[in-house]
Amino acid sequence: MARKKYILLYPLSLIYGFITWFRNFLYNTEILSGKEFKIPVICLGNITVGGTGKTPHCEYIINILKDRFKVVFLSRGYKRRTKGFILAGPLSGTDDIGDEPMQIYLKFPGITVAVDTNRVRAIEYILNEKPDTEVIILDDGFQHRRLVPGLSVLLTDYNRLMIHDHLLPFGELRESIKNMYRADIILVTKCPPDLSPIQRRIIVKDMKKAPYQNLYFTTFAYGSPVPVFSDILKIFPDEEAGQTEVILVTGIANPDPLVDYAEKKFREIHHLRFPDHHRYVENDVFRILDAYNSLKADRKIILTTEKDAVRLREIVPANVKSSFYYIPVTIQFLNDDSEEFNNLITDYVRKNKRNNRLS
Repeated sequence: MARKKYILLYPLSLIYGFITWFRNFLYNTEILSGKEFKIPVICLGNITVGGTGKTPHCEYIINILKDRFKVVFLSRGYKRRTKGFILAGPLSGTDDIGDEPMQIYLKFPGITVAVDTNRVRAIEYILNEKPDTEVIILDDGFQHRRLVPGLSVLLTDYNRLMIHDHLLPFGELRESIKNMYRADIILVTKCPPDLSPIQRRIIVKDMKKAPYQNLYFTTFAYGSPVPVFSDILKIFPDEEAGQTEVILVTGIANPDPLVDYAEKKFREIHHLRFPDHHRYVENDVFRILDAYNSLKADRKIILTTEKDAVRLREIVPANVKSSFYYIPVTIQFLNDDSEEFNNLITDYVRKNKRNNRLS
């Protein structure tokens, strides 16, 4: 039974709701003040616990901006073993900066990647050490009220819309749904690619967005398997997918869309599910290898997510590297809205020498 069904948790949600309401009240009435910076800051975040697809959407925005501006990606570095402010470098690993920042660092060598739980302090350090920075992309900072972003992007999963959820611990909301009005842009993520215009209109109506808010719908697009160790493997031949048996390894909040995709693409999959942001250890690798070695098919591979590949590549033994792939994920906007969204992002960065709110 889902956790939100436990009615005994509802009184705790009321207490939690009062605490988050009071904190937001202090900021909304300027009893506590957030800090603004004289540089564009784009915040991507959510109100719900769990995966809404922030990392692929961060990557999408990085792709929009990286060839025109000097971009910094700033994250708290969830589940890293270090503390304080760190700039990613050639010697950085997932234990130093976290798996998602490491993924961004490896994927976009032309940008700066930094981590710190204190976002205000981090931006001060960044502007001191990287004074030519032109835009900062802030990951998972919607509840970080000490920092006032110039453009705030709020994500909600189509399969569990924030407007139909409840506060923790009865539901999965980090704060009241009323706080969605702090966002300038709302993205409904992980939509079915064939979402009908009628379904979109129903969601728009139910969302009750403010006039100043832009609302878009996005979907995941999975690419062909990519070798984790590109110096050893070649791109996976798609024509062999129907004959390939797969050990699918996931350590993400919601692997269901990937599982559905893999089941349609490959001959057979065997799913090994780990917790979100799982820190893989030697015993996990043994479990993966045992499952892989038990497969009887002539054609077999180990498949994982790009985020999990960043962690696993640091501990996978040499004898399994030749069978190790990840599935890349890209973002596609429905209703041909990508150009409008792209222009909104680039125009904000180009026009805002100061960090003024878009709305």
